[in-house]
Amino acid sequence: MVKIALISCGTEYSGIQKEIEKAATTFGSEIVIPEIDLDYIDEAYKKFGFSAESSSLKLMIARAMSIVEGKSKADAVFIATCFRCAEGALVRNEVRRFIQQNTRIPVVTYSFTERTKADELFIRMEALTTSVARRSILAREKQEGLTLGVDSGSTTTKVVLMENNKVIGTGWTPTKDIMESVYKGADEAFEGTGYKLDDVEGIGTTGYGRLTIGKNMKAELIQEELSVNAKGAVYLAGHQKGDATVLDIGGMDNKVITVNDGIPDNFTMGGICAGASGRFLEMTARRLDVDITELGPLAMKGDYKKAMLNSYCIVFGIQDLVTTLAAGGSKADVAAAACHSVSEQVYEQQLQEIDIREPLIQVGGTSLISGLVKAVSDTLGGIDVIVPEYSQHIGAVGAALLVSGMGKRQENR
Repeated sequence: MVKIALISCGTEYSGIQKEIEKAATTFGSEIVIPEIDLDYIDEAYKKFGFSAESSSLKLMIARAMSIVEGKSKADAVFIATCFRCAEGALVRNEVRRFIQQNTRIPVVTYSFTERTKADELFIRMEALTTSVARRSILAREKQEGLTLGVDSGSTTTKVVLMENNKVIGTGWTPTKDIMESVYKGADEAFEGTGYKLDDVEGIGTTGYGRLTIGKNMKAELIQEELSVNAKGAVYLAGHQKGDATVLDIGGMDNKVITVNDGIPDNFTMGGICAGASGRFLEMTARRLDVDITELGPLAMKGDYKKAMLNSYCIVFGIQDLVTTLAAGGSKADVAAAACHSVSEQVYEQQLQEIDIREPLIQVGGTSLISGLVKAVSDTLGGIDVIVPEYSQHIGAVGAALLVSGMGKRQENR
């Protein structure tokens, strides 16, 4: 059983503790709380060298120190503080950085509310468990045979057919009825290849609909998208060795994942508002009367400083956009401002929660919006951003790669 150390500012004294334990148990993990004595708290706090007024945060620091010094054993670490506490946010990030700099233990951070439920924590716990329990699978660097990867996202379904380490077919369709969308995407992927579904040696599924699809298609691999996307990104970008950061700005939520030698070791996901998502860019394109594929080139021609969008809310963001156009602002400037607004919000809400390791690999459908890629680079001080081929199919590629070698479907028929 995977042991996940809980380092928090006091969840064990609140109702959220049982929700954290429930989420971990679902994936065969066990939550453990590092045990330390009072003398060690002061000793560890002084070593850590970060000033915190709260006694709960000092205890949190000491528990982190006990893991780094080997006094407490854990396979992974879950760091949680209340979203209302600014000091807690600072300590959460410093503790996360401290553990990552001094151990090879995978870490995830989370800002909880009094109403946090287990289902909001599931994907994080699943990814933590996967990073430990399926490390050998995540280490796979080459795809073999004929495999199918399916990524059922919130807005689109992606399907990829791979053979002997090459993508030979892709499918992309809006997510409506889950299985109908999968089969439509699969038809596109198989078209012109000479293969059919019965020829496939392994099927891997990921994304929101992975469980339903996995059950219906009898998939050999059903896995959350954090580890799958990370693996697909470094594979396509040719960076399976060393450090990398993966950024996926999705239709409903965003993911930022740090990777070392192909294994994710820290990630954050979510976002406060849809104003920091691909959905906002879709609405912007619609309002500008351009296809979403035209938004990126249009934004590259504009100056975001001439059309500032100041709201985090997707509704008021569109209102700012309309106001700018009414005042004579150009479509190009508005498109640039929309891309910059998304990149700024992703930075403030998520990228600050993680230590970015170059190269930065941007994936997902929004990675095809060149204006957004430039905005991300500008927001991060001009950092080089890699957008690999098939970046919009990243989850399906990762699933097809990871399922490789897991089973020969024909032999089981």
